[in-house]
Amino acid sequence: MSTLHLVPVDIQQKYHVREWRNAAGVLTTAFPREWEDVLGVLREFTLLRSEIEAAGGARSLISQRLDGAFYDRGWREKNFRTAIEVDELTFESPTHSVDCFRNRVALEIEWNNKDPFFDRDLNNFRLLFDLRAIEVGIIITRATELQAIFKQLGKGSSYGSSTTHHMKLWPRLDGGSGGGCPILTFAIKPDLYVDDGPATAEQKAEAAALPKDE
Repeated sequence: MSTLHLVPVDIQQKYHVREWRNAAGVLTTAFPREWEDVLGVLREFTLLRSEIEAAGGARSLISQRLDGAFYDRGWREKNFRTAIEVDELTFESPTHSVDCFRNRVALEIEWNNKDPFFDRDLNNFRLLFDLRAIEVGIIITRATELQAIFKQLGKGSSYGSSTTHHMKLWPRLDGGSGGGCPILTFAIKPDLYVDDGPATAEQKAEAAALPKDE
């Protein structure tokens, strides 16, 4: 049984949403404050052309802005120190840090990494859940359909098919890569795109082809 009906309609109109192990139900009932934070950030977000076209770096402006929106609400990047003890022996069990963390809710933002980063995130959620460090995981990524916008802006080669978009995430999620950890995923749809820049060559050509008023 799915609990996706608990995700508000306006969010589902702007994001592709998929869950694993009733994550929406876990968030709404056990972590209502964190759930309100997530909904607030998602509702306020717009995908700006200027940030898509900006020069790339270690972390995109889009990811930085989403991070900042959660940090403003009290979330923080989190590193976990984990180990397994067997009799008198201790074995280090390192995990990757998560982008945003609050009250046992872990959230990752994957805008344009290589798609194996999804494997890393899901495995990290699985391990941290098994260690009782988190109760639910969230991934925010981009919708595959955004590629049409990237091509229009001349940025198609920067967002290849082997990078992080929802059609690379969902098979991994549905295949159980997150183990027992409830996981909720959101993929940014083209509906959120805002063209805040000058006209592209394609847009100028389209405008020139329109009939002129006499």
